[in-house]
Amino acid sequence: MPAQKKLPVSVCIIAGNEAARIRRALESVAGWTSEIIVVLNDNVTDGTDKIAESFGAKIFREPWKGYVAQKKSAAEKATQEWILGLDADEEISSALRDEIQRTLSEPEKSKPFAAFSFPRCSFYCGRWIRHGDWYPDRKVRLWRRGQATCAGIEPHDVVLVHGRVGRLNGDLFHYSMDDLNHHVRKTMAYSDIFARRKLAEGRRVGALELWFRPCFRFVRGYFLRLGFLDGWQGYAIARIVALETFLRYVKIRESQAARKDRAEKPRP
Repeated sequence: MPAQKKLPVSVCIIAGNEAARIRRALESVAGWTSEIIVVLNDNVTDGTDKIAESFGAKIFREPWKGYVAQKKSAAEKATQEWILGLDADEEISSALRDEIQRTLSEPEKSKPFAAFSFPRCSFYCGRWIRHGDWYPDRKVRLWRRGQATCAGIEPHDVVLVHGRVGRLNGDLFHYSMDDLNHHVRKTMAYSDIFARRKLAEGRRVGALELWFRPCFRFVRGYFLRLGFLDGWQGYAIARIVALETFLRYVKIRESQAARKDRAEKPRP
């Protein structure tokens, strides 16, 4: 059987200690992409580097600079015409792989576009989530080198594209949550980050907003976006998303109250 033709694609991954799950990501791009670049945090000790090397990846160790800066650093090391950004907890599905191969192999399909987006489908507590706030969750992850840049606000990166963005339909698989406890821990961490950023911007929160925003997020995710079709997992996601929204704004409110107390406290 002839060797599979490799596409002019550089896969760019950033990772910490990800030995438990990066293999799946690497297997999904091995054999049909021309280059794999993995930027590791300089404190990685669990063998993630050895796994990546076994797939022919180019390894770079760098101090952690934040998601946006780290991903930008990885993309700057790419040498191929196209860049495919991938996280260690993601996997290119066979349907998406085939669609990328068809698109990039036929110049008339790819020429008009500077980048492509595709839906991301998350695996959560034993079920693929295909409704609610988590799907289709389209991401721009494939772009021409030099025609897009990594940006965003920590911890959520985005790709800013200078040109037209095409749409692919195959799923990018996502395995971000190990279990409910993991989801709740992320919720606490993300709400802290959000509150700190908004407080630094001078954001204030009123009582009505504190009540309305969490309720709206639950109704939108569970009812308007059909999250109820994903069983108890869909209900759990809608409730925890609403909880995260509540925590974001109640932490701002808590800080407002603390500042007011300090301002009103009489000086000795």
